[in-house]
Amino acid sequence: MADRTRAASGAARPPRKGTEPARRRLRDPITGLLFVLPMLVLFLIFKIFPTLGAAGMSLTNWNIGGDWSFVGADNYARLVNDPNFWSSLRATLVYTAIYVPLVMAVALGSALLLNAVVFLRGLFRGILFLPYVTSFVFAGLIWRWIYEFDGLINGVLAKLDLGPVGFMERTELVLPALAVVSCWKGFGYSMLILLAGLKAIPGSYLEAAKVDGAGPWQRFRGVTLPLLKPAIFFVLVIETIASFQVFDTIYVMTGGGPAKASYTLIYGIFERGFRFWEFGYAATWGMVLFAIVLAVSLIQRRFVGKENT
Repeated sequence: MADRTRAASGAARPPRKGTEPARRRLRDPITGLLFVLPMLVLFLIFKIFPTLGAAGMSLTNWNIGGDWSFVGADNYARLVNDPNFWSSLRATLVYTAIYVPLVMAVALGSALLLNAVVFLRGLFRGILFLPYVTSFVFAGLIWRWIYEFDGLINGVLAKLDLGPVGFMERTELVLPALAVVSCWKGFGYSMLILLAGLKAIPGSYLEAAKVDGAGPWQRFRGVTLPLLKPAIFFVLVIETIASFQVFDTIYVMTGGGPAKASYTLIYGIFERGFRFWEFGYAATWGMVLFAIVLAVSLIQRRFVGKENT
């Protein structure tokens, strides 16, 4: 009878100290992994595996018929001596140098204005975000008409006796014109990111700076801008990547012209792969573009985002 009593009391005894927290520590990572597993599988299928496949394809002469043979670094040697590659790289860098500062300025200015608006803020936010959800093809067709000799801009210039300007026909104007179109189309997303960053800044900080006598510019430079730096860094990275990947606007509006002035890297990859059917060589262009974007992102992280990590 005494043995039964001791057994019953032992069964009712709580687990030893430290056992339950250890099980919980083991269970929490597994639970988190199960939640992210579907997205992880999709990321592997649609991101990692295609990238590895493109890296392997860049070492072959794969063509439209599926025939291929291993050529090693021959595609990379060909690329180094390809004038089309260097002209496309130059066009891409020039476009990026124009587009990124422009879209950053427009997105930040719009976010600051929306943050200051109290009446009908949701309506204005929807109006400014509307271009982002517009089709690139539709936007390109609209802006192509705007830039035409008999389009909206030249119509206004004609009223001012300034004469028509060939935005799409002049090599020195086509990239800035395309950057304006892409900025109009894509600034809405970055604007929302920056607006969320502005909302996260405690109002007490700005009030304290105002009490200390800081003006609007001083509050922006000394309080808002430093606290907004993580959001600015994120927007800078995604917009830089987007500028290196520009294709839709160029395909619809210029086709790489005039005189290949808007012939960017992505357009060159498209042409090599789907016009000349040189998939192996197109993959080589893609891997070089991947390396350039990765290098630029790391440089930005080093000099812009180092205080945010």
